[in-house]
Amino acid sequence: MAMVPVTNSQLSFNLFDFSVSRREASMSRQAASNIRHRFPSSRWLNLNSHFTATYSYSFDSFKSRCSITNTDLQFNHVATEDEDISATDIGGCCCCTTPIVQLKSDVLETESLSILTGDTYVDSLLTTLPVLTEEEQRALAATPAHPEGLYAFYASCLAGNLVEQLWNFAWPSAIALLHPSLLPVAVMGFFTKLVIIIGGPLVGKLMDHFPRVPSYIFLNVVQASAQLLSAAMIIHAHTVSPVSASSFLLRPWFFVLLLAGAVERLSGVALGVAMERDWVVLLAGINRPIALAQANAVLNRIDLLCEIAGTSLFGILLSRYDPVTCLKFAAGLMMWSLPVMIALTWLTNKLSTGVLDRAKCSQTSCRTSEEGPLPDADNFVNTGLEAIKLGWREYLQQPVLPASLAYVLLYFNVVLTPGSLMTAFLTQRGLNPSVIGGFSGLCAFMGVAATFFSATLVRKFGILKAGAVGLIFQASLLTMAVAVYPSGSLSQRSPLLFFLCLIVLSRLGHMSYDIIGAQILQTGIPSSKANLIGTTEISVASLAESLMLGVAIIANDVSHFGFLAVLSLLSVVGAAWMFCRWLLNPTEEQRSLFTFDPQFQL
Repeated sequence: MAMVPVTNSQLSFNLFDFSVSRREASMSRQAASNIRHRFPSSRWLNLNSHFTATYSYSFDSFKSRCSITNTDLQFNHVATEDEDISATDIGGCCCCTTPIVQLKSDVLETESLSILTGDTYVDSLLTTLPVLTEEEQRALAATPAHPEGLYAFYASCLAGNLVEQLWNFAWPSAIALLHPSLLPVAVMGFFTKLVIIIGGPLVGKLMDHFPRVPSYIFLNVVQASAQLLSAAMIIHAHTVSPVSASSFLLRPWFFVLLLAGAVERLSGVALGVAMERDWVVLLAGINRPIALAQANAVLNRIDLLCEIAGTSLFGILLSRYDPVTCLKFAAGLMMWSLPVMIALTWLTNKLSTGVLDRAKCSQTSCRTSEEGPLPDADNFVNTGLEAIKLGWREYLQQPVLPASLAYVLLYFNVVLTPGSLMTAFLTQRGLNPSVIGGFSGLCAFMGVAATFFSATLVRKFGILKAGAVGLIFQASLLTMAVAVYPSGSLSQRSPLLFFLCLIVLSRLGHMSYDIIGAQILQTGIPSSKANLIGTTEISVASLAESLMLGVAIIANDVSHFGFLAVLSLLSVVGAAWMFCRWLLNPTEEQRSLFTFDPQFQL
């Protein structure tokens, strides 16, 4: 039996297993003998032999295994009981003899917790502190992992969302003043969704491979540049002489506006997915459900409050000043917010002790073989197609697919919502811009209320049934709104305001499901695929919205608004039906993911 003393080794252990990785063991030199032997990765050595008094410790009857991975052992002296073994037989003996590894007790004492890396330790706090009482564990679950970084992240979202929501209201309002139909807004929306369908999975794959902070800052710069270019094109259109409706879409500035608008929306979608599916999970803590739910609610409130402020501000400005002055104000706000967002992003990473620098495959141990290599610039088209196919494959294989498809179906609703088509419709109805801004602001305010209403629903019904309640509530109110539309003339003020009030109330159910659905998807999608699946989901939603916008391009006259409203209602009813069907027929995977839900508790 070969006796191999190992010195200067560091071992990490977990109860019954000792793991040795990337360590070198050196022995004393024997004359004219230098044998180097490399153990293969993950070779298991059974330590059942008797230790000598000099080189071993006694563990009584304790038996363990020692795993040596990627280890180089330098054999300078090997003492064997059989002195007649030739040098040529040593290689064969190494394969059949079991070396005895000397274990140092001081190393075991100091390295006993090294098996928990920084990433695993943070994400496993709730399972590695069994001494805590139930109240203490609940308090820990409600405490964010990085509260200071989370507050800086909220500030960054506030600066970015304010400009984005203001611009989302500004561009359709300004374009509606240039053309008497819904056609330009519908064409821009259709082209934007088409770009998101194609580019969304590719951008998501790139974001999954590149560092978080640099890619986030880069996308902010791209989005701000696209917004400024779009504003410049619309200002140019308002300053030149009016053109006929037939040649409006053929102007060079409109093509530039199409491209800039598509790039702006693609960047915004990627940023939104990164914030909601990746950043907030790291900052709040994936194993801290209460803190994560509170962080999701805060993000929704920030987004909706920015929508209230942005739409109301631009609506008031547009009712008092000309469109060019309002667009110049928006452009100035864009330039001011960009350096603020960059500084706050850097501060977020610093206050969170670099958690955003954590490898994105930390929770899945390594990158799956299906994700493929980084995109190659020389073969960009094939890489993009592969990213799209991979994104769709991963999206269709996610365990919470019905909940995601219900979310996608809501995107077919393009007119019974405070979007670009509704803004253009109300503008061409002659409604005061401040009233239109107030309508959008009230819809956003219902979203803020939904952040509290959804918490009540979850406590009363559980997360899954709460999502069903939100969808049914929205479908019911929109059914009433569509019934009101043909019953009275919307050219009169009272029926129009009642129609808008029903849409405002329906946003309470829509935003409740938006918040609850986000947590359902965060629970069911692994973080290593969050960007890929998230951007693919947005691509699918964009496909749904583009189909409705294609219908709106064909039926672009304002008189066809009722037909578009009926199609939008059917999509919401279909979403409620699909989610309820999934809820009534749960799978085993669904039960395992939502064991905490009252529906699956005995």
